[in-house]
Amino acid sequence: MPPACEFPSNAVTAAVILAAGASKRLGRPKQLLPYGDGVLLDAVLATARRCGFAQTVLALGGSAREVLGAVDTTGCEVALNPDYGQGCSSSIAAAIAVLRPDTEAVVLLLGDQPGIRAASVAPLLRALAGPDGPGAAVCRYDDGPGHPLAFSRRLFPDLASLHGDKAVWKLLEQRAEDVIKVPTPGNVPLDVDTEDDYRRVLAELQGAG
Repeated sequence: MPPACEFPSNAVTAAVILAAGASKRLGRPKQLLPYGDGVLLDAVLATARRCGFAQTVLALGGSAREVLGAVDTTGCEVALNPDYGQGCSSSIAAAIAVLRPDTEAVVLLLGDQPGIRAASVAPLLRALAGPDGPGAAVCRYDDGPGHPLAFSRRLFPDLASLHGDKAVWKLLEQRAEDVIKVPTPGNVPLDVDTEDDYRRVLAELQGAG
């Protein structure tokens, strides 16, 4: 079966899945919350696999041992982030460090956002294509911007030097003239930080079933 999202030309693309958080607000590893036939992180990994990326990097930190013992990470390169308490930017930097040297674009996926669709990825990469393409592409949902986010190679150094938890959004603001917003159907997929978030995610899954 061909990948769900056909990439432009022969571009070497990578997924970075950010799943290193300590789940402090939830009080238990959100990566391992039951979801569908598996756990939350399984759903995100399944989406990445459907896309057929040349490389998939899974950034882990908090609860890394438990996650590796419970989740099938076949096909992923694991980037362990000992500084995960410093925010998502530290996980992005850990993942960028292990990308293949010929990688032309990277797509950031959140490990606690199981509703992200594989079909949302290809339009982002098409938007980056070409020598004069933008440095970044962002999904523009009906209710605002959201993940996944895609970055061309020329912004990799900026990604690697980020600091803090919301730094990637600050980078997009700073580089606004070099960012394209790609119309994406529906609302921003729910992510899980609290028990209420988890209940909403499960309710959405049941409603779609």
